[in-house]
Amino acid sequence: MSETTTPKRKKQLSREAMYNTIRAPLITEKATLLSEKGQIVFRVAIDATKPEIKAAVEGLFGVKVTGVNTLVQKGKTKRFKGRPGVRSDVKKAFVSLAEGETIDLSTGLS
Repeated sequence: MSETTTPKRKKQLSREAMYNTIRAPLITEKATLLSEKGQIVFRVAIDATKPEIKAAVEGLFGVKVTGVNTLVQKGKTKRFKGRPGVRSDVKKAFVSLAEGETIDLSTGLS
């Protein structure tokens, strides 16, 4: 019994889908320290998968991505004008870039 393995296909995303996947870069102290180690942090769509995030970053910025780690930050319960409310959940993606690759977040996208 020989098993046939199908080659993995890269996820093809339209430019619009890439912009919907990658919402915004995160500019915090922790993200700045990680950028020195070749990692960039983005806010992404809550339903985005790791292969979609990788394809979107490679397509938008033209860099080689070696890995993607994600986390979902649950929304806090806060009070708005005296009434309880809940902030929305946020998904973050920590994108590891290949050696020598960088993304300059101070300039816009081409």
